[in-house]
Amino acid sequence: MPSWIGAVILPLSGLLLSLPAGADVKARSCGEVRQAYGAKGFSLADIPYQEIAGEHLRICPQEYTCCTTEMEDKLSQQSKLEFENLVEETSHFVRTTFVSRHKKFDEFFRELLENAEKSLNDMFVRTYGMLYMQNSEVFQDLFTELKRYYTGGNVNLEEMLNDFWARLLERMFQLINPQYHFSEDYLECVSKYTDQLKPFGDVPRKLKIQVTRAFIAARTFVQGLTVGREVANRVSKVSPTPGCIRALMKMLYCPYCRGLPTVRPCNNYCLNVMKGCLANQADLDTEWNLFIDAMLLVAERLEGPFNIESVMDPIDVKISEAIMNMQENSMQVSAKVFQGCGQPKPAPALRSARSAPENFNTRFRPYNPEERPTTAAGTSLDRLVTDIKEKLKLSKKVWSALPYAICKDESVTAGTSNEEECWNGHSKARYLPEIMNDGLTNQINNPEVDVDITRPDTFIRQQIMALRVMTNKLKNAYNGNDVNFQDTSDESSGSGSGSGCMDDVCPTEFEFVTTEAPAVDPDRREVDSSAAQLGHSLLSGSLVCIALAWQRLCR
Repeated sequence: MPSWIGAVILPLSGLLLSLPAGADVKARSCGEVRQAYGAKGFSLADIPYQEIAGEHLRICPQEYTCCTTEMEDKLSQQSKLEFENLVEETSHFVRTTFVSRHKKFDEFFRELLENAEKSLNDMFVRTYGMLYMQNSEVFQDLFTELKRYYTGGNVNLEEMLNDFWARLLERMFQLINPQYHFSEDYLECVSKYTDQLKPFGDVPRKLKIQVTRAFIAARTFVQGLTVGREVANRVSKVSPTPGCIRALMKMLYCPYCRGLPTVRPCNNYCLNVMKGCLANQADLDTEWNLFIDAMLLVAERLEGPFNIESVMDPIDVKISEAIMNMQENSMQVSAKVFQGCGQPKPAPALRSARSAPENFNTRFRPYNPEERPTTAAGTSLDRLVTDIKEKLKLSKKVWSALPYAICKDESVTAGTSNEEECWNGHSKARYLPEIMNDGLTNQINNPEVDVDITRPDTFIRQQIMALRVMTNKLKNAYNGNDVNFQDTSDESSGSGSGSGCMDDVCPTEFEFVTTEAPAVDPDRREVDSSAAQLGHSLLSGSLVCIALAWQRLCR
């Protein structure tokens, strides 16, 4: 005979003797509870058929009950699991927003870089033929460094771009002066005149501004999506305290023990329980909202004149324009370099007599926008940004709104229209206590959940700090700066580049100092006129076919 049957016999026999004639004995049945309990997947072996004395209960009211000690323990565990699932389901929107949009943006940016590199390679092979292919590593290295920066590498964008133009100048200077032999030291001297002589016109300066701001915004935005994704995933996996579990059991399953399995909790009662259980999550809201605001700011940069799509799509045309500028100014550039770096040694006769390769005479084909490869996943940056901005706005105040979203669920509470016929924690009646405000400190007088307001959740505080660091990065990115990689020089652009490290302070070895190119020595400007004339005549004679070819393809 089950142990609970003996506990039922004496109280029940006395009750039957005292009942008036015609009393409904079925009112004491646990039939509905048995059915509801079994529907949860529990065994009916330890549930009584009729109510028993409730002195053994630790959480629910110690009145006549349909719950045994085993049932209370199982239902307490069930309430914990259901609460964890409710939080995860309710936060599903914000989690999927960051997961799916991070994947989409990352795919878009990576494919954009791949397309830009392929477009430049195809265009330059058509236009410059062997001359490009023999020097293609200069351009390949540019894209390799851009990709490395985007994926979080320790790359200083400004220095990397300066290095690209310096290397390109060195290569082109040799091509337009094949009658000379240039040592490594001489070429290093040539590269130092890149900023001063501006052989590529204004293209490097404009492209530096556009690329640094575009890449800082793009990389930081994707980092923001990563942080948002991680924080949302972590915070949605709650670990309720013992006090919270007691309150959840009392709210969700004590109606079972009272023989009222179909009666749902009062809405305001549910709100107080949830506000107590999710007090620390609500404290995340302030920093979360600031983070969302900063994400929306950087999203504006992705739509503006510095957006990465508008910068990278025509980068091949811009670099080609710079090469044309160099070709048009080759005579003046060479003369000034010879003044500043000295007269180079003549090259062996065989080399100086070489003519331009035949395929270098290929006529330049104008840029046709219709030939551009499709960007990532058949979408555009504008559409991606419009979509993410709408979803980011919807995710504001998500953590403080969790209790309201959970308690609005008709499978959880009786709703706001049924305030008299709901479970208030003791019986089926109106819930009278006032609703607590949000956050940990406001739970000091929570009537339903025992909350220690002096001990904030360490895990939640870590997420708050992660959001705070990311918000700072986003604000810097909006202003064109990367907080990880500040340029230590006093350059007016102020757009340092980033290392991708997650903390405010990065290793000092990744700080770069900009070095200015030395000015031309005024004493070197008074060069022997005959030497200068000789240099120019040699330049004109040996470059005639190259110059003509470059002029043709530049048109």
